[in-house]
Amino acid sequence: MVITDKISIQKTGASRLNQVDFSNIPFGKIYTDHMFLADYKNGAWSNQRIIPYGYMPISPATPALHYGQSIFEGMKAIRNDKDEVLIFRPYDNWQRLNKSGYRMCMPHLPEEIFVEGLRTLLDLDKNWIPKTEGSSLYIRPFMYSADEYIGIRPSENFTFQIILCPVGAYYSTPVKVKVETHYTRAVAGGTGYAKAGGNYGGAIYPAKLAQDRGYHQLIWTDGIEHKYIEESGTMNVMFVINNKLVTPALSDSILAGITRDSVLKLAKHLGIQTEERKISVQELREGLENGSVTEAFGAGTAATIAHIELVGFDDKDIYLPPIENRKISNLIYKELDAIKRGNAPDPFMWLAKW
Repeated sequence: MVITDKISIQKTGASRLNQVDFSNIPFGKIYTDHMFLADYKNGAWSNQRIIPYGYMPISPATPALHYGQSIFEGMKAIRNDKDEVLIFRPYDNWQRLNKSGYRMCMPHLPEEIFVEGLRTLLDLDKNWIPKTEGSSLYIRPFMYSADEYIGIRPSENFTFQIILCPVGAYYSTPVKVKVETHYTRAVAGGTGYAKAGGNYGGAIYPAKLAQDRGYHQLIWTDGIEHKYIEESGTMNVMFVINNKLVTPALSDSILAGITRDSVLKLAKHLGIQTEERKISVQELREGLENGSVTEAFGAGTAATIAHIELVGFDDKDIYLPPIENRKISNLIYKELDAIKRGNAPDPFMWLAKW
């Protein structure tokens, strides 16, 4: 892969930093002063640049708008007491971006562009990293087709971007989820394992139906029989069943979450039994009713660990035990958060300090 240039920087003439109330930063609504871009044309990446954050011209004919040829990632940055910027597992995000890109007929993004673009952008906007407890700087790398062509074929031109967003908690309270047994998020052979934009766009309507009934999110089931648990709308899902941490085994219809992987590795390190296998809707319901399922939570970059308060089925909502009684998920959250913030040893070498 050819990289034809280095990063040019155009700084904003008027920072918006002093307009931000860092005690009130809703998720996904405030963005930093700058953004990183790179273009793929004629088989090479070029025109790496940082420019002021803002609206951009885009061709009305780009396949990203018509056919959903877009992928993305999500990470978080934290600034420690030594003024170091800490990023959790960024190289794993880069690898997963390329895995998604391969499925969506998009070019390989070199590690140098991903890492140096992010590093340079963070250095420029690091004062946007919140210092309030529970807050962080959300990082959104994404790639989309930049062709001007409305035929169905693999695109030839692409744009890669990174934008930054100071955020508080994604879920401010424990979540209520509904098991979805009619609508389908992904099927075998599809794009469910990729972080492709269309996966999420197609999930909005059934999620809205659940939200209209008072739930926060769905738990998706398999797209063939709707008998087996797969994942939640914004995260992988995990359960404590008979004191064992259990989560659905990965397939090509389930996203291989980096937080999911971190939770499993950390749990094993802490001496907690783990199991990756099929979990049927019937098993989950019976386990909630008889008390063998004692904890349930979602695992994802945005939410980290999101405790599940109740699980809704077609005819019944079943509550789980109080949050303060959940020993395994609370322990994992405490240990994982300490590693992310540089306050505990990092036995897996997950943390990047920039």
